[in-house]
Amino acid sequence: MVTENEMTLVELCAVKGMRMTDQRRVIASVIESASDHPDVEELYRRASAIDPRISISTVYRTVKLFEDAGIIERHDFRDGRSRYETVSEEHHDHLIDLRTGKVIEFRSEEIEKIQEEVARRLGFKLVDHRLELYGIPLKKDESE
Repeated sequence: MVTENEMTLVELCAVKGMRMTDQRRVIASVIESASDHPDVEELYRRASAIDPRISISTVYRTVKLFEDAGIIERHDFRDGRSRYETVSEEHHDHLIDLRTGKVIEFRSEEIEKIQEEVARRLGFKLVDHRLELYGIPLKKDESE
C-alpha cells in the first residue's frame, strides 16, 4: 500500500477529492520539482513557462487550495514573501542566509532532543515545532 508520503502532489489532490485541471497539474508539478522554497511569483514564472495560459491569480488560488488541504506548507522567512514547500513526513529545520535568501534544510538529532527536554522540563509534551535560523556566511578567518 502506498502511503501519503510516497504519493505525488497530483495523487494527494485526488485522494483529497480535488478536481485537477491541467493548470493545477502544472503548478503541482512545479512545486514538487522545486529544490528551493519558491514564492508565488517564482512559481508563476516556472508554471507559465510550461503553460503560458496560467495566470498569477490561478497560481495564488491553487497555492491557497493546496495549503488549506495540508499538502504544501507556507513559510515566512522574514523577507516579506510567503515561500512554499511540499509537506514532508520527515521533520527538518531551516537556516536562512540573510544576504542571499537561500534556504538550507537541515536535521539535527541533538537539537530535537534539546527541544523535547525543554518542553518536558516546562511541563509540556512537544507535539509540533518549527525552527528557523537566520545568519550570514562567516568569512574564512571567522570559521576557524
